[in-house]
Formats: sequence, structure tokens, C-alpha cells
Amino acid sequence: MSPSGAEVLRQIKDRIEEVDPGAVREQLDSGVLVIDVRQDEEWATGHIPGAHHVPKSHLESRIEGVAPDKSQRVVLYCASGQRSAWAARTLIEDLGYDSVESMTGGFTLWKDRGYQVEVPRFMSAEQRDRYSRHLLLNEVGIEGQQKLLDAKVLLLGAGGLGSPAALYLAAAGVGTIGIVDDDTVDLSNLQRQVIHNSERVGVAKVDSAEATINALNPDVKVEKHQLRLGPDNIMDILPNYDIVVDGLDNFPTRYLVNDASVRLRIPVVSAAILGFDGQLSVFKPYEGPCYRCLFPVPPPAELAPSCGANGVIGVLPGTMGLLQATEVIKLILHVGNPLIGRLLMYDALAATVTEVKVRRDPHCAICSRDPDEISDDELGVFPDYEAFCAGAH
Repeated sequence: MSPSGAEVLRQIKDRIEEVDPGAVREQLDSGVLVIDVRQDEEWATGHIPGAHHVPKSHLESRIEGVAPDKSQRVVLYCASGQRSAWAARTLIEDLGYDSVESMTGGFTLWKDRGYQVEVPRFMSAEQRDRYSRHLLLNEVGIEGQQKLLDAKVLLLGAGGLGSPAALYLAAAGVGTIGIVDDDTVDLSNLQRQVIHNSERVGVAKVDSAEATINALNPDVKVEKHQLRLGPDNIMDILPNYDIVVDGLDNFPTRYLVNDASVRLRIPVVSAAILGFDGQLSVFKPYEGPCYRCLFPVPPPAELAPSCGANGVIGVLPGTMGLLQATEVIKLILHVGNPLIGRLLMYDALAATVTEVKVRRDPHCAICSRDPDEISDDELGVFPDYEAFCAGAH
């Protein structure tokens, strides 16, 4: 006679360690990794604060994305402690984890004791469908998608780089996208600025970009700044955003953005394009170099002509703008290895990518200072960048 389900469960529990919810609660801040193995609809009703969600049905395929260190202590829980016991046995006996425990009584006992519960924000059926491919990724999931929806990203320019970045950040569900651009759509833009179209020639670029984004994803709020960024307005705009995407084409404004973003501790995802060549880096204040560490002074004009003077292949801004969008998403989700302290150089003609390490300059005029030494009065005071860039030559 084969053993009953209860007998099998008892045998499994004899082979694993169990832990009381009270002990789990006391150890939440001690580095223990807590994983909820219930289904999506159960997770959505509430979970233990700080827990990660890996449904038991996807345990084998997703667990290493959440718990890559198999020696780390892991506590699993479900509704009552049964599924988590099975899952614990799987992790130990089949997947080689060293320290796995199942929480007795599961989430039901946790709630019955009145312990704190975290309830995820509601995601509509339409949103679950729209972002379904994100929800399947360990690195994103429901929590990550909520981070994207909560994020505020500022695009400097709705041109060649800003167009693809805006489209894909909007498609990914970045909840607020600010756009700074004082220009109107010109026929010559359409070879590369794919967020605009022929019917919008003469329309303000911020309005054209807003119309395209609204048609693509109604979840996204577009904040329009139809102006030229300068020392007189930058501190009114940048503090409202989490990340800046730099698609600028002039050095004075790049230095201004760098100095303001360092003072505000806002990361900048910066790209530059010319001809068939592109460059990309992430300047995250005090975690890596800033733009001035890379370019203490602007290069001579003959070494850095504008795209308008020298030309650019139309697909190159798309390539670099999409890489910018990728870095933004990584920063929002805190996943992967962003291009902090690294300069990526792309040669479209040769189809090669070269990477150069960039270190912080201990004598940098901007980021070498202790941020706590910068007074409130200094935050909005900037030098004459036009004169600085002109004087560098």
C-alpha cells in the first residue's frame, strides 16, 4: 500500500528544518533570504515585508536568480507550510542548497499572530497583460514592474538619442518621463528621430513626443519642458527626477548637467554619436567618475564637430539610445552591472564594441569634494559654461 499524502508530507518534514514565524520575524534584518513560494494571486493579497516571490511551480527555473549563493540561509513559506516543505526538500536534495528552512504555519499563522504584512499595489489585468514578458523575468517580476511605474526619468532632448530612449522607456512602463527640448520637428530630423513623423513637421518636439508616447502606453505621464536648459532653470527641473538621460549635442550644457547632477546625486546615462561612432557611459555621483573626470576640459572643436556639421548614419542614434534605455532600466531595478566607471565605444562600420575603464579623478573640480561640504546656497550657483568651453581652446 502506498503512503498517504499526509504520511509523505511527514516524511519530507522529517528531512528538512522548520522555523517558527516568530523567529523569522526577529531575523528579517539579519540577512536571511525569505522566499514566498505561493502563486501570483496569493502573493497579491499580501506577503512578508522584504520577501521575494518565486512560485513553487517555477522554483527550479527561477530560484538561482533570487538566491545565487547556495550557501546563504533561505527561509521558504507558503500559505500553511506544506508547499514550502516540499520546496525546501527540492532546494536541498535536488538543487544543492546548504541552509534551507520551511516556516511552520505559513503566511496564515504569520497573519494570525498580527505580524506586519506588505500588500502590493494593485496591477490591473490590462497591465499584467501589457507587461507579461517583464513579469516572467526574475530580475523584474511584479515588484520590478512597480519600480518602473514609480520611476521618474528626464530626457534631455527629443532628438536622435532621446527618440528611441523615450519609446522603449515608455513601452517598458517607466511611469513618468520628462522631456526637455525647445525645438520643433524639422524634415531633416526624420532620418533618425523616430518618435516624430512627417505630419508633425513644425510641431514642438515635446508635443510630438508626448503624442507618440500617449498612443504607445497610457500608463506613462509625460512632463514637457519646452525650454533651453540653463543655469537659471536646471535646479527647478532636475530634482524632480530619479535618473537623467543625456542626449545633448553641446558641451556647455553637458558640463552644466554634470555639475548639477553631482550636487543632487542623480545618475546620468550619457551617450554621444557622430558619423558611425557612438559612446556611452553612466555617471553615478560618488560611485564612479563624473563627466568632468572623463573630460576635464572640452576637446577642440575640430575633434568634436556636431552631427549637423559632420553627419550621422540614421540608425546609430537608435542603437545608442536603446543602450541608454537599457542602462536606465538596470539602474531602476538595481540589476546587472551598469556602465559606471566604464566607457563603451561602438564602431558601427566595423561592428565592434570597445570598453575603456574610467576612474574618478581625485582632483576633479566637482566630484572630489565631499558632498556634505556643499551648502544650500552653492547648489544653484554655476559658472559661465559658454566662457569655460570657449576658453578651453
